[in-house]
Amino acid sequence: MKNHIKTLSIMLLLSTSIISCKVSKEVKIPEDAIPVTFRDVNIQDSTTSVADLNWKTFFTETTLQKLIDSAIHRNNDLLVAQKNIDIAQLQLKQAKFNNIPNLNLQITSNSTNPSNNSLNGISLNQFLKKEHIEDFTAAASLSWEADIWGKIGNQTKTTLSQYAQSEEAKKALQTTIVAAVSKGFYTLLMLDAQVEIARKNLELNDKTLFMINLQFESGHVSLLAKQQAEAQRLVAAQLIPLLEQNIVIQENALSVLTGGFPKAVERKVMLSAIASQNQLSVGVPSALVGRRPDVKNAELLLQEANAKVGITKASLYPSLTITATGGLNAFEASNWFSLPTSLFGVVAGGLTQPLLNGKKLSTQYEIAKVQREKAVIGFRQSVLIATGEVSDALIKIQKIEEQNTKLSLRVATLQQAISNADMLFKSGMANYLEVITAQSNLLQSELELVSLKKARLEADVDLYRSLGGGWK
Repeated sequence: MKNHIKTLSIMLLLSTSIISCKVSKEVKIPEDAIPVTFRDVNIQDSTTSVADLNWKTFFTETTLQKLIDSAIHRNNDLLVAQKNIDIAQLQLKQAKFNNIPNLNLQITSNSTNPSNNSLNGISLNQFLKKEHIEDFTAAASLSWEADIWGKIGNQTKTTLSQYAQSEEAKKALQTTIVAAVSKGFYTLLMLDAQVEIARKNLELNDKTLFMINLQFESGHVSLLAKQQAEAQRLVAAQLIPLLEQNIVIQENALSVLTGGFPKAVERKVMLSAIASQNQLSVGVPSALVGRRPDVKNAELLLQEANAKVGITKASLYPSLTITATGGLNAFEASNWFSLPTSLFGVVAGGLTQPLLNGKKLSTQYEIAKVQREKAVIGFRQSVLIATGEVSDALIKIQKIEEQNTKLSLRVATLQQAISNADMLFKSGMANYLEVITAQSNLLQSELELVSLKKARLEADVDLYRSLGGGWK
């Protein structure tokens, strides 16, 4: 037994002396895959980014915070993503035992009855005076594969990368859902404002139509003037039920996002009361790897591809397996646990080199290298998409501000024009077409101004999400 222990110790020493061997070189993220700065951005403070803010800090309106919190805890897609993380975590725990020896306990008992005319039967009768022979064994068997070429270590790395990917997938999904809820809420507030604009415009049209009816009855205007005024009034009247329909649909969409059945959404704030963000810092593109989940996921995919190259390359080399079996054996039950005479032990070590399936393994290795190249391209593409989305959000913020300035002046001018047209029409110095045209222009401009306000808030959300904000 001592010889077996000595042999096993030598094998273990030999395997550990070469266990750190590596057969493949890992590919790192290309330095040229990430730009130095974002387009047309003068970086003054590269250490800060709006994406570092917790979503409760970025979205300060209390009703919106409640909606986002409900979505994070009750959205079914996010719940599924969490289950994927739980599965990956269990697989990771299991992977940590990849290099632990397999130890099995086996207890067997068998009885053999050879033919009386067979050599075994004759020998059994002659020497043991028995017609059958029994065998009792209680043994523990150990098997361990030495991780000479890093194959088992790379398998653990693969599982670890897959676990991290499941976490990043949930983060990416949360950033999308947070952005969707906030945009949905802003859309709801926009529809509220547009309904109010349509109702006020309808009241204005009612007053105009009343005056035109009086003038029609006195013969100062034609039937055509009356009909056109009525048609203009119906434009605003028809817009109200359409907007009310869209409000209900938007409320239903928000309910589903937040994990509830369709219902009315409480809101205690108007769109005009929500201020857009100013001086949003963006940091540098290199920070996207740590902040933006989909870019981080692309980096993890490259790490996984590196590990798989190592696994397939290691499969081409010999594997060293050490086995040991020891226990008690006897052909009589009474002597089964008789020590030390019933003790037995076997120690073996073997190298296995693939031969006939070598071509298959080498093909798998080549495929793994190509898949690693794909992972590098995938990382490049993820950075391109991320930087493009940041640039899009920045230009939206800039140009929407310019549009808002001009459109606000237009609305103010048209509001003054409505007041002037009303006085001029009453005094007979303006015709009904001028009044109707002014009212129509004001309705469209006010609706556009509210839409532009919503677009400005959404641009803030787009910048926050594109930089990787929303999962903290």
